[in-house]
This record gives sequence, structure tokens and C-alpha cells, in this order.
Amino acid sequence: MRLTLFALAPVLATALVLVTGGPRAGVAQEVRATAAGAVEIVPVVTGLDVPWAIGFLPGGEMLITERDGALLHIAADGARQRVAGVPDVAADGQGGLLDVLVPRDFSQTREIYLTFSRPQGRHAGTALARGILSRDGARLTEVETLWEMERGSSGGRHFGSRVVEGRDGLLYVTTGDRGDRPSAQDLGNENGSVIRLTRAGQVPASNPFVGQEGAQPEIYTYGHRNPQGAALDGQGKLWTVEHGARGGDEINLIEAGTNYGWPVISYGRHYSGFRIGEGTAAPGMAQPKHYWDPSIAPSGMTFVGDTMFAEWDGDILVGSLNSDLISRLEVRGTRVREVERISTPETLRIRDVRVGPDGAVWFLSEGNGALYRMRVATGG
Repeated sequence: MRLTLFALAPVLATALVLVTGGPRAGVAQEVRATAAGAVEIVPVVTGLDVPWAIGFLPGGEMLITERDGALLHIAADGARQRVAGVPDVAADGQGGLLDVLVPRDFSQTREIYLTFSRPQGRHAGTALARGILSRDGARLTEVETLWEMERGSSGGRHFGSRVVEGRDGLLYVTTGDRGDRPSAQDLGNENGSVIRLTRAGQVPASNPFVGQEGAQPEIYTYGHRNPQGAALDGQGKLWTVEHGARGGDEINLIEAGTNYGWPVISYGRHYSGFRIGEGTAAPGMAQPKHYWDPSIAPSGMTFVGDTMFAEWDGDILVGSLNSDLISRLEVRGTRVREVERISTPETLRIRDVRVGPDGAVWFLSEGNGALYRMRVATGG
């Protein structure tokens, strides 16, 4: 059944105030209206070159990836430096340095994880690396590629790629189909999958396809097109958001061993206008919890907890690359519906969106080359 879609583009307020606290005192800050009330949006880091992901470090520090291969360390006072020791990346099309994960035990281990498109001769494939961040944030040491696609391919399309630390302590990595649609249904390769690994890069014995002849044991789910968002909900369940073609972007609840249908089923059409696969449903293939048609080109995903945005508790926020907005979706059990579209001059090509340790919503605008913080407005 097609879910009802509400486009509630908020009216922008004209008030302009001056920040007196927070990460960049004295920076002009816009007040915007949303369905939950007024919010303030302030730029925190500007001058970024195709930013892709943000990770929060203790003490107000941050890491930001740029697709060309730069990992930036942002100090609590706003000073930035490029981190040395990052693996070489195949910066081609949608490929490059992609996600960054700061695990829960970072204060003890100083470990960080990166996903990236790894050069493989004339080809490239999604990969996961681990390194140790120096105390001054200047360098990665003991860098090791823990996993990479066994069969890389040419072209700069559909690498995924997010990495999430599950409640079980395992790592979940999303991969795209690399533009090779049938490969997403082939368990013999890792295209179009969610991969599950230990933090050492090993295959958990409980993975659903371990021991199955012809299947890659790292695969946790398959039948995905290009998942560029992944996040845990309040119960620790993993969800992803992935690109459709000309429509058919999906939000999926990830369950072990499940086939999510691409390219056999889809709620979109090819860019040519032709039908995709067999239609919208097929036996043994999961339905999305929500889909968009036409496409919003989703990238980045987070769940809001009962923090600063109390009225959004449990909601999903998803960034859009082609519609310049953040989509807010209400979750009731496993039923998901879009209830608001937050569209402002700051939300230009959103690549990543996360709830920070302060409870504010932080998002990366590729179009503006900036990291913004959105919080509940405090002024009247």
C-alpha cells in the first residue's frame, strides 16, 4: 500500500540574531520555523570541499570526511587540520573517502573506522579501514584495511557507504550495487548488501549465510541499490535509507538474511522511464517501510531521541541531495510516514545528518560546503 506523503515546507522567518554561545560565538544565526516550533541554524565549519560525513569526538572535537580523500580534525575552538595517514582512495564520481565512525569506546582505544572506495588496479570497491587517532588529532597510525569488496568494478557509481556500530558491538557496512543491477541479487559478491563484521574485520559465526555454498559470509542482507544512510533506532534496531532510480528511494528495517528486492522489485522507474523488474512486490522480498516517488536522493540518516527536540522523539531525519531539504518521518512501530520537509537556504544538498552529543541536529551541506547545527530557538 502506498504511504501518504505530507510536504509541509515551513515558512522561513526573517529574524536574524547573533550567537552569544556555542561553538562559534558571534556568528550570524538564522531562525527558521518548523512544525515543532522555531529553530536556530548556525554554521559551525565552512569552506568544506564535498563533505561526506561527520563523527563526534569527546570534548567537543569532530572529524569530517571530504570525498577527495581529506579527513579533517576540528578542535573544540574551531581550529582545523588535515589528518595524515588516511588510506588512498579512488576519488572517482561518487567514490572517495566516505563515512567515519567513532566507536563507543573511543576514549579508551582511540580507534576510528573509515569507509572509502579503495583502488583495485583499474577498478575500485567499497572498503573498511581502522586506524588510531593521535592525541592531537593530527595523524592516523596502525592503519589497516579490514575488509574490501572481493570483486571491484569500474565506474564511479553506487559505493554506499555507511558504517554503524551495532548494540552487539559488531560493524554494519552498507554497499551499493556499483551500477551492476543484477549483482545485488547475487550472494556470490558483496554488491548491494549490508555487510556485518567484527571490529577486527572477521566474519561473525552468526551471520546468516555462513557456510552456504557460493555465498559471501560477510553478507547480512542483500538486494539493495545504493544505501547512503544507516542508523540505529532507540531499541538498537538497524535501519537504512537508499537511493532508488527515478523514484523508489526506500527506508528499510534491516533484518538478518533478508532480500530487499533490488532490482526485481521497486516503487520507481529507470531514468529512461521504463519499468523496473517485476513490479512492486515479489515472494520472498521485503517491502520498504517508506518510499519516495519521485526521488529525493536520500543521503544521511539519524533517529532523534528524547533530547532537545522532544516533539521529534523517535522520528527519523533524512537528508536530500536533489530537493535541498531534511525529511522528518514519524515512526509508529514499523509504520513510517513523512510528516515534514525542512527546507532552508542552509539545506542545500544534504550529505549527512546526525544528532550530536548536545542533542542538537547537525548536518553537512555539500552545496554550501558547510557543517550546520540546528537547535531549538531560545530567543523571542
